[in-house]
Amino acid sequence: MIVLIAPEKDIENEIKILHQLFEEGLEYYHLRKPYKNYEEHVKFLNEIDIQYHDRIITHYFHELINEFNLKGIHFQEQKRRDALENGNQYFIGLNMLGKTMSSSFHESEELAVCDIEFDYHLLSPVFSSISKKGYEGRGFDVNDIDKTIVGMGGINTTTIKEILELGFQGIGVLGGVWNSENPVESFKEIKSHYEENIKK
Repeated sequence: MIVLIAPEKDIENEIKILHQLFEEGLEYYHLRKPYKNYEEHVKFLNEIDIQYHDRIITHYFHELINEFNLKGIHFQEQKRRDALENGNQYFIGLNMLGKTMSSSFHESEELAVCDIEFDYHLLSPVFSSISKKGYEGRGFDVNDIDKTIVGMGGINTTTIKEILELGFQGIGVLGGVWNSENPVESFKEIKSHYEENIKK
């Protein structure tokens, strides 16, 4: 699986590019816009063609899942610790039927012992980040963890083979797509390399 994280701040022609990425086969788009309020999230989602809504996972305002046919919700690390300490209380009023639930981790040990059943887990940084300067890679090896883990941090065409050897079942990209001259072409290249390597 390939997870694409949204750029935190809007970029030029972002919706148009996003539509092209969906057309190229993007299936997991993480809507992470920390500077947008609820109304701005609604406006952003309304600009995306409704046929692609079921590929979008929201990081903020999980109640959006009741208003839009989204793929699922994502818990960032602190949100997971805060919200899920209350057990199932958090989900009262959220229509989670058939939806995915994922979370971010920055320590493989914490991920390994987490007893919440997420559909997949984002672990970072595996390699030094492209989008966050000074975010040094940790080279996590997750072969011994029996969970679906998506590796993030420094993912590009040259690191895909290694990340799969480290036991990851998917890759998460941000800077490798959005920081490039042509995000759509970069995504296509990454997707092609990924698909080649998982066949091996």
